[in-house]
Amino acid sequence: MHAVHRWVDRVGEIVPGTDRADEFGSFGAGSAIGFPAATLMGLESIHVGSNTLIGRHVTLSVGYGALWSTRPERGLVIGDHCVIGARSSLTAHASIELGDGVWCGQDVFVSDASHGYQDPGLPVGEQFGEHLPVSVGAGSWIGHGAIVLPGTRLGRNVVVAAGSVVRGVVDDHTVVAGVPARVVRRLEPGVGWVGPGGDVRPVTDQAAFWRAVSPD
Repeated sequence: MHAVHRWVDRVGEIVPGTDRADEFGSFGAGSAIGFPAATLMGLESIHVGSNTLIGRHVTLSVGYGALWSTRPERGLVIGDHCVIGARSSLTAHASIELGDGVWCGQDVFVSDASHGYQDPGLPVGEQFGEHLPVSVGAGSWIGHGAIVLPGTRLGRNVVVAAGSVVRGVVDDHTVVAGVPARVVRRLEPGVGWVGPGGDVRPVTDQAAFWRAVSPD
């Protein structure tokens, strides 16, 4: 049984050179989408960089449905060396762009559109909201269960704490947490990682650590 399960995982995985990968706008070398996926829609508008790992039961979609004919050419762009955790959902209508090295925990939700509610006589689900592009800067981390709302612009190396709901512009090298997400720590050059109460955590050189422990 376990051998069959491993075989199904391997055969069902989307990797470069498979028919499914060829349906994407682009699909980089060394990248993979685990089997099974949840929903994959508008693949011609989805671009996946190289060496990116996308987990099982993930939704990647552009547009409102399979017959929607006005998809942008690059509606959903995922950079190189990214990780998208299992059961995450990235749903684009105008533009969602993840820079290189962005890592997402499991159950992360990112969308560039929501529903309106202004017409009291129409069901909310039938009121389409404004399309507001989303971007996530290179090197950022989005924690388990976080929600990134339309119009969000995350800078480089931003941390979004697990379970947070974030919207708006977040500066580079900032940690945000909560519902709604607020800044809980930011990098001040020459000082360190400063919290709202003025406490400081020192800067460490993780790259030097990995150089020291990695084989030549």
